[in-house]
Amino acid sequence: MAWVLKMDEVIESGLVHDFDASLSGIGQELGAGAYSMSDVLALPIFKQEDSSLPQENETKHPPFQYVMCAATSPAVKLYDETLTYLNQGQSYEIRMLDNRKAGDIPEINGKLVKSIIRVVFHDRRLQYTEHQQLEGWKWNRPGDRLLDLDIPMSVGVIDIKTNPSQLNAVEFLWDPTKCTSAFIQVHCISTEFTPRKHGGEKGVPFRIQVDTFKQTENGEYTDHLHSASCQIKVFKPKGADRKQKTDREKMEKRTAHEKEKYQPSYDTTVLTECSPWPDAPTTFVNNSPTPAPTFTSAQHNTYSIPDSNSSSPNHQGDGTSQGSGDLHSSATIQETQQWLLKNRFSTYTRLFSNFSGADLLKLTREDLVQICGPADGIRLYNALKSRSVRPRLTIYVCQEPLRSIELERQDTGSGDSSNGAIYVYHAIYLEEMAASEVTRKLALAFNIPLHQINQVYRQGPTGIHILVSDQMVQNFQDESCFLFATIKAENGEGFHIILK
Repeated sequence: MAWVLKMDEVIESGLVHDFDASLSGIGQELGAGAYSMSDVLALPIFKQEDSSLPQENETKHPPFQYVMCAATSPAVKLYDETLTYLNQGQSYEIRMLDNRKAGDIPEINGKLVKSIIRVVFHDRRLQYTEHQQLEGWKWNRPGDRLLDLDIPMSVGVIDIKTNPSQLNAVEFLWDPTKCTSAFIQVHCISTEFTPRKHGGEKGVPFRIQVDTFKQTENGEYTDHLHSASCQIKVFKPKGADRKQKTDREKMEKRTAHEKEKYQPSYDTTVLTECSPWPDAPTTFVNNSPTPAPTFTSAQHNTYSIPDSNSSSPNHQGDGTSQGSGDLHSSATIQETQQWLLKNRFSTYTRLFSNFSGADLLKLTREDLVQICGPADGIRLYNALKSRSVRPRLTIYVCQEPLRSIELERQDTGSGDSSNGAIYVYHAIYLEEMAASEVTRKLALAFNIPLHQINQVYRQGPTGIHILVSDQMVQNFQDESCFLFATIKAENGEGFHIILK
């Protein structure tokens, strides 16, 4: 038995020796340096690939980190962006953390930086119509802001500013070397921007975005340093707590295998890096509003006056001289901007800032409705296509024989040489069934100073003068014809108009 064991050991040692010997010669015939890895990696193709790979010491390291003290939802897929539920009007802390390594951005050492916090739309479609959406919210909630800073609770924030034209943003200065926390309050809820309000689940998501800047040589905080954001939904008070609880209960009912597809809920929300908000550097420079809101209501009214004084059915009248008529395909970008402004589309001048007349005219009705919303989209489409507004009443008026408006009838060759006069009538289009509208349109049509017209009468039976009232105008027959004469007022100031 001992002999058998010994033979096995001899055979085994022999096999090992033969196997080692068979491997020992591999590669020797190619030379010692044939497979030198340093030579292979020196080839140009590998040099190019190697240079494109990030070096370990070149890994991007954000200078700041922002953490919002609100739990993330557990019902978010593993590779999706986190979603955080907030209660309307509740204060939530955002911790502003200095995340720099030694030697990073030394120029801000001992200096303040500026951060702008915004609540913006997550949906790209709503981003295109943000100004219109915010104006609508402002109209429904006068005096309110979408975003506020809870100043008493905030720590380390300096020189806090809010711009009246930017209801969704606040800005402040802070020292990265000191403990800083900004407590924000979001006052808009997600369902306020949905066509149908079915509850928080159907509401639109927002984003909380923080943009941070350093000071330039001229003292303005416009040099961008870092931006980060997170996705949120805002509910009515206590609604976020109920939604969080509902999501947690749903996840508890799922199997262990299904739970692996979802990310866990975290107690805080870390804002992830993103691109800076487009108008970030100019929003609060020198505490002045952005260029877009400079089209004020005062300018608005300047160009709406010709429309209201017009006697044409589509309110164009003498507005053509003001540039508020049809938009032509040859219009430049500047002319298109003026046309939008003069036709009461000032809220979209920024959106269409690079559109020429041809670009704007190419948009379909559906395009405009999607960009501007149903109301303004249809209105803009009708304005581009010069859709006429049908007047409520049309009357024809002529001034009684005055040589200035008579035309001598030419000889017809029939031998009748009479000089019968042709009376020239003016069409008056009434958009309002009111006596004041008749007075105003008469003054416009016949170049009569409006302030000199004291009263408008209609001649009745036996020559009596009946005061034209709103009720009388409402009973005018469409396309009625009138002659009118003017008589001096009793006091000698101004005159009366008598319709016959």
